[in-house]
Amino acid sequence: MKNLSDQQKGSLMAFVAVMFITPDSLFIRLSNVETWGLVFYRGIIPFFVVFFGMLVIYKLNFFKILFNSGYHGLIYIITFSLTNITFVVSIQNTNVANTLVMIATAPMISAILGAIILKEPPDKKTWISIIITFLAIIYIFFDSLKLGNFYGDILGFVTAVGLAVGAITVRSAKSKNLVPSAVVGKLLVATFALLFIESFVLIDQDLFIIPLMCIMCVAIPFVLVTIAPRFIQAAEVNLFFLLETIIGPIWVWLIIKEQPSIETLQGGAIIIATIAIHSFLKLKNS
Repeated sequence: MKNLSDQQKGSLMAFVAVMFITPDSLFIRLSNVETWGLVFYRGIIPFFVVFFGMLVIYKLNFFKILFNSGYHGLIYIITFSLTNITFVVSIQNTNVANTLVMIATAPMISAILGAIILKEPPDKKTWISIIITFLAIIYIFFDSLKLGNFYGDILGFVTAVGLAVGAITVRSAKSKNLVPSAVVGKLLVATFALLFIESFVLIDQDLFIIPLMCIMCVAIPFVLVTIAPRFIQAAEVNLFFLLETIIGPIWVWLIIKEQPSIETLQGGAIIIATIAIHSFLKLKNS
């Protein structure tokens, strides 16, 4: 990693993070745990895994790093825990398509906030990529987009804003390690889920699926996505995460034979090609 440029480091971290996330929807479909049980385990297991991992690496300096993060750390704790909760509640109160289209606005919001707050306006290539991928996502979900529930739609948009603000926060605090703040955010998510959880019981395949999902699809990616904006613009990080929109359904198709629509395949091909070309050009320039 020492021999890589900042562009290469950030792009690699964001790409690896999204690759770990892509089977997430498959694991959720395979599990039999109710929604708030999932939220609880997706909070508490990553919390303990990353917390103990950081204690091994940093020992008691973990707490020093946490407190030294200052207001950046506090903002990141709030946005990180908020997006984890609002995403689930949004899904519960509107169509999945509405939530995903709302979240697809995150790169655009990141670009606008980055230009205003950090004085880092994205270049023309990034703006073009954001617009193309956003239109591709609207195309994918066009047939399933309905009026939905205003409350759920608003929370989907809040999730997108939270993702953008979180990435901007990390970007603005390049010299600070905000992973401890994300760890605290996961603890808050689990604590909030305790108010609604119906059962803590894991049986049969859930004993394997839930821990695997929480470590591979949650713990590892959230560490990488917390570090990536220190090296590349927040809009670029969120742009990578649109890959999950297409690759996630492909995992479901391959394993449980739930075939994606032709619109998903066509729009997904556009998203993958756009991000691949954008990344190639940015890495070439670096």
